[in-house]
Amino acid sequence: MMHSLKNGKTAKKIGILTGTLFFGIVFSCALSACFEGNGQKHAPLKNPQATLTLALRSGTYSDVIKRCIPEFEAKFNVICDVQDLSEEGLHHGVADDAQNTEGKFDLCMVDGSWMAEYTAKGVLANLSELGYDLDSDIIPATKTICYQNGSVYLAPYYGNVTVLLYNKLMVKEAGFSPDEINSLEDILEICRFQKKRHNLGFMYRGDTANNIVVDFLPILLSRGTWVVDENNNPTIDTPEFAQAMYFYLSLRNTGRAAKKDDLIAAIANKSAAIGIGWPGWYTPTRNSSMDYIALTGRYRSDRPAYNANIYGIWAIGIPENSTHKKFAIELLKFLMDREVQKATVVHGGVPCRYSSLNDGEILAQFPQYEAVRKALESGVYRPVMEEWSQFYTILGREMKAIIENQKTVHEGLEEAQKELEEMLEKTRNK
Repeated sequence: MMHSLKNGKTAKKIGILTGTLFFGIVFSCALSACFEGNGQKHAPLKNPQATLTLALRSGTYSDVIKRCIPEFEAKFNVICDVQDLSEEGLHHGVADDAQNTEGKFDLCMVDGSWMAEYTAKGVLANLSELGYDLDSDIIPATKTICYQNGSVYLAPYYGNVTVLLYNKLMVKEAGFSPDEINSLEDILEICRFQKKRHNLGFMYRGDTANNIVVDFLPILLSRGTWVVDENNNPTIDTPEFAQAMYFYLSLRNTGRAAKKDDLIAAIANKSAAIGIGWPGWYTPTRNSSMDYIALTGRYRSDRPAYNANIYGIWAIGIPENSTHKKFAIELLKFLMDREVQKATVVHGGVPCRYSSLNDGEILAQFPQYEAVRKALESGVYRPVMEEWSQFYTILGREMKAIIENQKTVHEGLEEAQKELEEMLEKTRNK
């Protein structure tokens, strides 16, 4: 379920940095129509063959696709109509529309945690049968969610993944360089050092059950354990989980809870040292006060490294009830093309591709993409289970009670285990 590295969301748009003329020259010939303007623009068409409706996650995720659409529209003489949706609007909108014989969507974005539900409801078309396969340039770990019974149903499009945010000067003051932050114990040492200096150490999100759980999961994975077993049964009331929780409380005691924007501001302004976040939250530069790295997945420097960065990848797929599958599969192939994806980087795209994230010219302009690549290589999807939203709601509530000293670690984890078992028994016996 977990692998040693030895074997081995609304986010801020990543800004367009100055000095990107190189990219404009390289890609303008092949993809000039792909990146004109800031919003959705359609190619001028005469008697278009079809209108494709795209259900996309609003923000940078859909913006990079909208920039590519004119090139595709001109090539295939079709119109692409983008529906920008919230996370919940996208999740339920696509699932609800799947009940209709003829769907209104022809391509959709999918969060990995929805895959079990979408599979059970037959929401997605079999991409293998439509002639698409995932190529070897795509980072292997990002592809694991995309298969069902050996066939491809999704393609990993936007590489959202947790990273470790840090203030450069505060890390240096604690005696570390970024490449020397090799374990959870190193993180705790930095945070305790800053706490002693009357600063904040670790910042964490405590505003929702989902955020509480997601921010904790990299800590849990680094201890070599997980929230479920191979059969998706909860593994909460265990000594390993308790040890990870005690460590998390130690980190928490060096800082405080904050919402996303306050967390970013605190680290950037040298009020706090470290937090767990996402690449889309912040665009570091060589002169910025804050940067990010991938978590190593080690509890201690002398312990094995586990995949410990949590995926928030937005994949793309085709609804089974799409009425334009012939054009939809061509659009998916176009969006997943390695050169098309590489050209999205200057506009905030984060491909799950080595050809983009290892490209020397890209890294010269966007050095943070090296950290993104490392995080994607060592990433883990949240459990693939229909009940995940109910699962994290229960777990997050009990974790919050522990964090706020309303319950002991033992009491909170015991109650979470009990409620999760009861919830899963009810849903699975329906």
